[in-house]
Amino acid sequence: MAEPSNRVPGRYGQTEIAANQLEPWPNPHPNRLYVVHFEIPEFTCLCPRSGFPDFATIVIDYVPGPSVVELKSLKLYINGYRDRAISHEGATNTILDDLIAMIQPRWMRVVGEFNVRGNIKTTVTAEHQEEGYAGPRPTYQRPTFSGI
Repeated sequence: MAEPSNRVPGRYGQTEIAANQLEPWPNPHPNRLYVVHFEIPEFTCLCPRSGFPDFATIVIDYVPGPSVVELKSLKLYINGYRDRAISHEGATNTILDDLIAMIQPRWMRVVGEFNVRGNIKTTVTAEHQEEGYAGPRPTYQRPTFSGI
């Protein structure tokens, strides 16, 4: 079977990343307060000053509102940062803003745990909560993903 003409042979992932849109799914339990936790250990972006790659683990915790995020769309969205020149602060806050706009969580925290670069370890934390929210806000714990 021939590949579509808009794809580079063997590089369908690049096409999927470029075409991706974050996708909300209906919250299966909208009346319950529960926490969703993601650890994304292979985040990369480019330093806007030097062009060198920055590596991080992105940790997302949220209490869903009307929607949850579809996981494949989140994966492709995160992969879209790979060639993007953006600061640590910009990346963390943009991820939070984009997710808030899409799924309208009751509460959300995005943490960028950036690898050491130039002898400096950077951690950026950005939070959002809807007005009057008094539900769960778990204490932040450093990433635990071990590759298993």
